[in-house]
Amino acid sequence: MIKLHGVSKQYHSSGGSFQAVQDVTLDIQKGEIHGIIGMSGAGKSTLLRIMNVLEKPDQGSVEVDGRELNRLRGRALREARRSIGMIFQHYNLVYNRTVSGNVAIPLELAKAARTERNERVLEVLKFVGLLDKADQYPARLSGGQKQRVAIARALASRPSVLLCDEPTSALDPQTTGEILEVLRHVNRSLGVTIVIVTHDMDVVNRICTRVSVMENGRLISTQPVEVKPNE
Repeated sequence: MIKLHGVSKQYHSSGGSFQAVQDVTLDIQKGEIHGIIGMSGAGKSTLLRIMNVLEKPDQGSVEVDGRELNRLRGRALREARRSIGMIFQHYNLVYNRTVSGNVAIPLELAKAARTERNERVLEVLKFVGLLDKADQYPARLSGGQKQRVAIARALASRPSVLLCDEPTSALDPQTTGEILEVLRHVNRSLGVTIVIVTHDMDVVNRICTRVSVMENGRLISTQPVEVKPNE
C-alpha cells in the first residue's frame, strides 16, 4: 500500500543543514495500522509528511497504492492525495466554520455537487458520533470532539490511507482511548490503512499491528506488535 525506498530529507538554514530523514526504506501493508515511534526530532513526522509528498524527499521514491507520488505534479498529484487523509495533533479546524462546514472542505475543493457534499458530511459525522454537533462551531467542542471532526473531515473524500500525526498527544487518557477506538473502527469497518506517528508506546500497544522505530532520522527497526488477548 505504502512503499518508501531510500527516502532522505535535509533542511537548510543560515545555521547549517539538518538531516531529518536518512535513507529510509519501509513497506506498509494494506489494511494495517502501522505505528512510527521515536523521540522528539527523530524524523517521524517528516517521514509521515513524505508519505503524501507534503515534504518532497531529496532522494528516494514514494509509492502509494501503486502510484509513485514523487513523480507526479500539479493536478495528478492533487488527485492522488485525495486518497490520503491526514489528521494532526492540534486538529487544524477552521474556527469560523461549523462542524459540517469543516467536514465539507475537502469535498468543496474536489468540486463535489452540493447534494453529494451534504449527504457525505452527514454520513461521516454519524460515523464518528457527532451528527448532533453538525451546526455547532469548533470553539464549543471538547478536544476529543474536535479530533473526531478532524477524522470525519479526513474521511469525507473516502481515502484508502489515513496519516495521523500525534493524534492523541493533546488529549487526556480517557479521550485518547475514545479516539483510538474511532481509528480502530475506521480501520476495521472501512478497510483504511492507518499510519500513526506517536511518542507514546501505549498508543502503539493499544492499536497498532506493526511499529517502526526511528532515531536520528534513521529507521532502526520494524516489528509486529503483540495483540492483547482481549482484543
